Amino acid sequence: MDTPDSVRQVTTLNVQGHSLEVLRIPSASSQLPGLVFLHEGLGSVSHWRDFPAQVAAATGCPATVYSRYGSGNSDLLTGPRTVRYMHEEALDSLPDLLAQLGIEHPILIGHSDGASIALIYAGAHDCARGLVLLAPHVFVEELSLQSIAAAKTTFETTELPALLARHHRDPARTFWGWNQIWLHPDFRHWNIEEYLPRITCPVLVIQGLNDQYGTMAQVETIRQKSGGRVEVLALADCLHSPQRDQPEAVLSAITRFVSGIAGLKAEPNGV
Repeated sequence: MDTPDSVRQVTTLNVQGHSLEVLRIPSASSQLPGLVFLHEGLGSVSHWRDFPAQVAAATGCPATVYSRYGSGNSDLLTGPRTVRYMHEEALDSLPDLLAQLGIEHPILIGHSDGASIALIYAGAHDCARGLVLLAPHVFVEELSLQSIAAAKTTFETTELPALLARHHRDPARTFWGWNQIWLHPDFRHWNIEEYLPRITCPVLVIQGLNDQYGTMAQVETIRQKSGGRVEVLALADCLHSPQRDQPEAVLSAITRFVSGIAGLKAEPNGV
């Protein structure tokens, strides 16, 4: 059963000196692990649409969704991002947010940049209960850079700014903050493989076989180098957002995975 809008709580939280937009979806049980959703580079609370609520309803777990600094209705970027912006999120901002909300041993559900942040967090802190990684990046591929360069042209020549304005206070500032750092020459050397052997919690990786921003090489690296159990769901006819391109398969896989971690019995249809 879906969580009524009246029960969902949208608040703001000061994290590392920035006001962040936070959505909380409560659970009827205090015994279940908390789910924390980490959005993609151009994502936000609203950009997830109703996916977090669907996962929360299917698993019974409470969920927290937030817009990182520079995204959604959180504080606007005041300068360019650094090559270590995902490290800064995983090592500083995310631990601060979790501590303030009293969330211990979360199950992190990350998409793209958010999945990379989840990996860094789990490898550095060893307190995640599980990871769900949608289209993760652990190193930079030429395919990624080509698609991000193409996104620059799309932003300059199409209605993409207007579409992003539905989800961000300042779509141009958000877009360029993401696009420019990924295309910066120094970013070609970005790599988080060192964190993988230190990850001991269960991991579910969901990857679209037609992902325009990354290949199965990312997934294989995670599977081979992670210190814990890794499950992989590779989806045909799926681009960079599995939760949108193959929603039923993704929801079913996440429900089974979370239920296994939480010691629950998943329903046959995954909800």
